[in-house]
Amino acid sequence: EGDPGHPGLADSAFSADARLVSEQFSQAPQKLAFYSWYGSARLFHFRTLLSHPSYLKVFVPEYTQELRLELQGCASNGSLGCPVRLTVGSATLPGNFQKVLTCSGPTQACRLLLPSPPWDRWLQVTAKSLAGPRVSVAFSAVAALTACRPWSVNFQHLLQSSPNQSSNASTGLLPPTPSYQDLDRRGRVGGGPFCLRSFPVLREDVDVVSVRFQPLDRVSVLVQSDMPSVMRLNLNTGMDSGGSLTISMRVNKTAIANTSVVACVTAASPLLSFNASLSCTTAFFQGHPLSLSASSPTANLIIPYPETDNWYLSLQLMCPERPEECEQASVLVETTLYLVPCLNDCGPYGQCLLLRRHGYLYAGCSCKAGWRGWSCTDNSTAQTAAQQKAAALLLTLSNLVFLAPIAISVHRSLLVEASVYAYTMFFSTFYHACDQPGEAVLCILNYDTLQYCDFLGSGVSIWVTILCMARLKAALKYVLFLLGALVFAMSLQLDRRAAWNTMGPCLFAIVVMVTMWVYRCGRRRHCYPPSWQRWVFYLLPGISMAAVAITIYTSMMTSDNYYYTHSIWHMLLAGSAAFLLPPREQHTKPWACSQKLTCHYEICKNHRDELYTVT
Repeated sequence: EGDPGHPGLADSAFSADARLVSEQFSQAPQKLAFYSWYGSARLFHFRTLLSHPSYLKVFVPEYTQELRLELQGCASNGSLGCPVRLTVGSATLPGNFQKVLTCSGPTQACRLLLPSPPWDRWLQVTAKSLAGPRVSVAFSAVAALTACRPWSVNFQHLLQSSPNQSSNASTGLLPPTPSYQDLDRRGRVGGGPFCLRSFPVLREDVDVVSVRFQPLDRVSVLVQSDMPSVMRLNLNTGMDSGGSLTISMRVNKTAIANTSVVACVTAASPLLSFNASLSCTTAFFQGHPLSLSASSPTANLIIPYPETDNWYLSLQLMCPERPEECEQASVLVETTLYLVPCLNDCGPYGQCLLLRRHGYLYAGCSCKAGWRGWSCTDNSTAQTAAQQKAAALLLTLSNLVFLAPIAISVHRSLLVEASVYAYTMFFSTFYHACDQPGEAVLCILNYDTLQYCDFLGSGVSIWVTILCMARLKAALKYVLFLLGALVFAMSLQLDRRAAWNTMGPCLFAIVVMVTMWVYRCGRRRHCYPPSWQRWVFYLLPGISMAAVAITIYTSMMTSDNYYYTHSIWHMLLAGSAAFLLPPREQHTKPWACSQKLTCHYEICKNHRDELYTVT
């Protein structure tokens, strides 16, 4: 194991030269003491395969350049060659996260080279025999790791030189700080080899699924041609995979007149070797390439839902036509690195929503008015401004049908019911006026408050209508009104979209109503309500309208026809309440004046409630 502090391969033995390399580099200067090991190490493992596969594990430490797996001394007692297949990577991941090495030929050695393997983790290696069920295969597996020493920007130098770097960033000049001067063009400081230039990055958590990354100098990153400049983005907290990683780079045109800057964004390990083909590929990951030149001095990249891991941004200066010009060239690249929940906050035609499932938090845009895309910018199926205004008027003005049950309730002295219908009409109107995208928007309160009041009013309206039909005593009816409103308020706070939040209390109210009707039928020896006109002209139309409204709400309403079907739902709900409200008691005249006084005062009496008022 190149470093005694790191775990290695189970039941493995290192060669003496690997141990020597580890001991030599353990005596490095203090500023390099935190690196694990640099150089190469070889891990040997002897194995005999029968019918069952064998599983090995190799630990890849940080700053590993490449991993080479090799089969040596392979012998079989029943077939020629080396009938062994090695699979590197987890079997539960997709195929592109696995590398397969098949050694079936008569060659003595078979090897697999993995450039930039995932850092600081175990790699699972599965060895499976391709011979017959009773044929044994003996082989020796060798894992050779090659690592290098990174050169990290000194924090104190950055703090001392940050004002100079800020002034020189726009001109693309290299600030003459000791941290930059210590590194010569051969990538050496004090005679030691280096393979990358590491820039420390600060992570700042702004909000939920919102992170900002900044280099310590807060301005730019030095890019040269001898080795890549690498920035590590810590996205392995478990709560960062639900957003979008946005990377923006900018360089001065005059700084790269005859050169170009190539970049690669990868996960688990950075790209350490840029070539002429500009392939952005590591051992198990296809990265995202970027480039900067005089013709295109800016570059942007958006990665939706990045996997939970350490991400790396690698940059290097390239001179494809004249390589000698890059030897003394240096470029400062300004970077802007963010993790945002939604791109551009979903724009004017969308809403950024957070979704939590099984402990994972995701963010996404809910587009409206026919707009589509990651940030609701695709207008291929978008509605026009006239269509949006028509939809807004349809959803808001359809609530005016509630004026019918309000008037009927007032006429029949059902003042509590009338108050509930008025509450529902008011908040439903302004909720849908606020729920519109684009220009047709009017919000008198917070959107969440309007939505909550709209859902609460709809559920309580159904509740009080059914209980009013049961003809309960006044005290019991008002107690049930209040308890039902409290239950609705609690259930909507738990989950506003759940169907049982409305269906549960309404089914209980229907049971109470049917029980009272059956009780009156048995007591009076005839059907209740007794009048056939009541059934034909009021109850049957009201029940039919309620059934159609429930059918539309549960099975026919979609995002495309929402403006029409939901408006019909408003009208059917209000119309059914107007038909289903019970008639006024025949022997009672509400708020009738029973006595007149000579002093021009009138005593008004309500026979049902025994209430007196002086007017």
